Parts: sequence; C-alpha cells; structure tokens
Amino acid sequence: MLFKEVDFISHAGVPLSWKLECEALSIAEWSCLAKMILEYEKRPFSIAMGIPRGGVLLANALDRYGTNKAKDPILVVDDVYTTGTSFREYCEDLFPDRDVIKWCVFARKPTTDGVKALFTMPDIEDI
Repeated sequence: MLFKEVDFISHAGVPLSWKLECEALSIAEWSCLAKMILEYEKRPFSIAMGIPRGGVLLANALDRYGTNKAKDPILVVDDVYTTGTSFREYCEDLFPDRDVIKWCVFARKPTTDGVKALFTMPDIEDI
C-alpha cells in the first residue's frame, strides 16, 4: 500500500498523520520514476547516490545513467521530501565541496535548497 493513514515522526522530528510508503513500489516502478526524472534533468551527473533508506532504490535505477566523470556533479535522490533536513544533512556530511543535483519523487510541500520533485503537494498555508 503506497498511502498509509498512520501517525509517525519524520526524520526531522515533524509529527505526521499519513505516510507515503515507497517500499510498496516495485523495481520496475523505480525504473520508470528514474526515466521521468531524466526527462526533466538534462545535466549530466557522475553517479547517483540515494539518501538511506528511501532514496537507495531510486539511486540504483538512476546510477546506470551516470557518466562516472569526476568533473560532473553528483545526483542525490530521496523518495519523499518533508522539510529538506535529510538532503541538507546528507549533502553537507558527504559532499560539502561537490556540485550536487538534488531530486525526490514526492514532496509534502514545495521544496527549497535546490531540490526538485516530480510530484509536489501544495503548501498548506497557501490553501
């Protein structure tokens, strides 16, 4: 089940009442999502890295399109964007001096910090 009604705390400590359970997606669906990202992201990237746990399968699907050239940026991906904390921590810890391209599949609100999303929920304050 992709959508679950469940109370939980996000990585950033935000209480949430529903969850996108991306573990329900198949390898074929991750491959399709990777192709969708590639239709929008035209910049070459050296490798794809997934923010654990949610971004790993997406990174696996995207990595085969990497150039393996050190001069190209690293593509960092995740399944769900909530606050951007995971992207900030992951990129600052692992790639502080590298050019990074950032993508996610689902965003619970409009993204910041240069993160792009395939599907974005509206900001609740704007409704």
